[in-house]
Amino acid sequence: QVQLVESGGGSAQPGESLRLSCALSRFTYNSYCMGWFRQAPGKEREAVAYISVSGYVIDYADSVKGRFSVFRDPAKTTMYLQMNNLTPEDTAMYYCAIDHLDRKWSQGNYGYWGQGTQVTVSS
Repeated sequence: QVQLVESGGGSAQPGESLRLSCALSRFTYNSYCMGWFRQAPGKEREAVAYISVSGYVIDYADSVKGRFSVFRDPAKTTMYLQMNNLTPEDTAMYYCAIDHLDRKWSQGNYGYWGQGTQVTVSS
């Protein structure tokens, strides 16, 4: 069974940085697309960042462009979301998701999801 385990969440002050990790195991395909999503209390889950199956397409939500970076290790076993210059509006539960086909922002089509990691930004 495919497993995605997120880590790296926690508390930060505005302007600080956090790096989220998403460790993948038991995925049988050679590659995958990856999305990071987040859900704040009382809000719908929204897209944050995306890498395509090929790795050549990377995209971000407008709200995080220039502050967040998404990447994965060469072995494609761990995915990362580097979050810089955090603001209180970034407070949310963050989820990673993967699929063997390109899904981009189509959350309902991702085959596998992690359990989420909480990020709280406050002064």
